Amino acid sequence: MRTLTTKRTPPREPRVGWHPFMALAILAVAGCTSNVTPAVSSASPETIPQPIVDGLAVAPASERVDLTMPTFTHPTEVTNPLFPVSAQRSVLFLGHVDGEPFRTEVTLLPFTRIVEWQGQRVETLVSQYMAYLDGRIQEVAYDLYAQADDGSVWYFGEDVSDFQDGAIVTKEGTWLAGKDAPAAMIMPAHPSVGDVYRTENSPGFAFEEVTVTAVDRTLRGPIGPIQGGLVGQELHMDGKTEDKQFAPGYGEFYTADGPDVEALALAVPTDATDRPAPQPASMEAASFRVLDAARSGDWPAASDGIAELVRAWGSMPVNEVPRLVAPRMTAAVRTLSDAVHGRDPVRSQQAAIDVAQLSLDLGLRHTAVEDVDLARMDLWTRQLILDAASEDAAAVSGDVFTLGYIRDRILAALHEPHLTSVNTLLQHLQVAAADGDLARAGAEARALHRELISLDGA
Repeated sequence: MRTLTTKRTPPREPRVGWHPFMALAILAVAGCTSNVTPAVSSASPETIPQPIVDGLAVAPASERVDLTMPTFTHPTEVTNPLFPVSAQRSVLFLGHVDGEPFRTEVTLLPFTRIVEWQGQRVETLVSQYMAYLDGRIQEVAYDLYAQADDGSVWYFGEDVSDFQDGAIVTKEGTWLAGKDAPAAMIMPAHPSVGDVYRTENSPGFAFEEVTVTAVDRTLRGPIGPIQGGLVGQELHMDGKTEDKQFAPGYGEFYTADGPDVEALALAVPTDATDRPAPQPASMEAASFRVLDAARSGDWPAASDGIAELVRAWGSMPVNEVPRLVAPRMTAAVRTLSDAVHGRDPVRSQQAAIDVAQLSLDLGLRHTAVEDVDLARMDLWTRQLILDAASEDAAAVSGDVFTLGYIRDRILAALHEPHLTSVNTLLQHLQVAAADGDLARAGAEARALHRELISLDGA
């Protein structure tokens, strides 16, 4: 479970030869695992062996609620309202870290993984965490979760990749239950004030201990107030603590580490609605018209697109816009307008992409998650084309990683021959980026864009 304190990773040498699909290889995920029936231990309750933690004021065992060995009969059916990972298809967090805008996309992936721990073979859900700092990929993790028979949710490990300048600089924090550490309780079944549990329990790899400080709190949600919130204080291996909030129907809701904040902005299906909202689609289309006009130097057309964007944003009902997305969109539209009025082609194109991204976020309440992720993947092909034209090799490398990770989200929507075509084009992009051939990378991105457009219309 990542924290804001772990996102500021010191520079390290990039790992050579790593590519976006290695997460799947590391996790050893197979598409057929969703049909596997986990074995359940019939032994009497046992105490989970605990690692030694030196030099840290951890809670006494008498306060811990995570020491009894759990059993898992239906582990992928997560009903715990404070960590509803099996029900949350897509979650957006917004915030700031080190004074830069921070964005996180969390997606339940369309496959599971079997983990062997203490004589049990437990089927776990796989959740993808993607963090962007100032618009660029910063961290990606594949997290493994399962619910025990008593209703508590357990964390079975994560495969972490931290990025700098478009390259993986470390995989520090990666761990797997049964290999590196015991599985860790991520949320008790019925938390009470004073309860203590370790959400990660592998000193040297990853360690976090949570103390529940409040329950039944009313929290300020994306659209309105939320009842039944939980507040906890999280202790880390460096002795620092971090405040966290959890909300029913949302799970992890708010994290603060000094001035740095990561707050939930939108979650579906919790925030989904059947009400039509054409404005996000109109804004996305208008932003692309501005993007194309700025690329070709057609500034009158770009100005017309700005006018259309302003009208669409102004007509968006206030109660339909998640409160954390609204100021981001207002700022993004203003930045795009300024760039177009200044006739800055690169800044205008980048700002148009930023507006389109937020438009897709707004559309998430009204559109199938797979369709939004498909559109997000296509948007990153446009980002790569811009970065290649700007001769920014580090940005292109990061874009390639981003495209590969988003591909993992839409596997269920990719069928032959599209799956083969998308994978082939992604491999071509990887080679072009590794060779520093930015012209070829731009050409391959345009080809991938055409493929994704054809998939959208299929």
